[in-house]
Amino acid sequence: MEHRTYAIIGGGSGMGLGVARALVRRGDHVLIGGRTQARLDAAQAELGQAARIRPVDTTDRDSLAAFFADAPALSGLFTPGADYQTGGFRESSPETAESPFRNKFWGQYWAVHAALPVLAPNAGVVLMSGAASVRPLGNPAYAACNAAIEGLTRALAQELGPIRVNCLSPGTVDSDLWRRRPDEVRGPAFDAYGRLSVVGRPGHVDELVEAALFLLDNGNMTGATLYSDGGYSLR
Repeated sequence: MEHRTYAIIGGGSGMGLGVARALVRRGDHVLIGGRTQARLDAAQAELGQAARIRPVDTTDRDSLAAFFADAPALSGLFTPGADYQTGGFRESSPETAESPFRNKFWGQYWAVHAALPVLAPNAGVVLMSGAASVRPLGNPAYAACNAAIEGLTRALAQELGPIRVNCLSPGTVDSDLWRRRPDEVRGPAFDAYGRLSVVGRPGHVDELVEAALFLLDNGNMTGATLYSDGGYSLR
C-alpha cells in the first residue's frame, strides 16, 4: 500500500505537531516545515522515518518554493504556522498593524500557491483563521486578517476544485503557546474566554487536531469555515 503524504507548515509544535502525530499513527507520511530548527529536530526524532523536516519562512516566497521542491504528490496541506503581532487601532505601529496580513494571510496564500505543482487532484487544503473574524474584541487588523483568510478559502475552493480548500477557525486554545505564558496572564485570559464562550472553557489541542483531520479527509467538504471555538462566535 502506497503511503499518502501531507505537508504541515507549523508542524514542529502545537496543533501542527498533533496533526502530524495522528497522520503518522494511521500510516501516512508527513513533510513538516517551520522556522525553529530545534522544534523540527524534536519532531523528526519523535516521528521517525515517516517524517521529513525542512525549515521554511512563509514570508519568503523563495523559501516556500524550496520547501515544496521535489516533494511527492501531496494528499493534503495544513498551514497553522504564523508569527504576528496584534494591537489596537489607535496605538499600533504600522509594523504591528500589518503583521497579521503579512505573516498569517500572505503566508498561507503563497504557501498554497507554492504547493500547487505537487498537490494531488483530490488533495485537501486546510487554512487557519480565528474566531475573531466574526466576533472581534479589539485588534481590528487581526480580526480583518482572519475574515480575509475565510474569504480566501471560499475563492480558492471555487478556483482550485476538485482540490478542496477549507478553513479551521479556533478560539482560544490551551496550547503550548499559552502554557509558556505566566500564570498571571494565562489564568485571567482563560477565565475571560470561558465567560465569552458557550462551553465555558478554552479549546484543547486534541480537539483542534480532530477538526483539522476532518477537514483534510472529508471529500464532501470544500469552501467551508469550521468554527472550533466552543461557541464563542455564537454569543
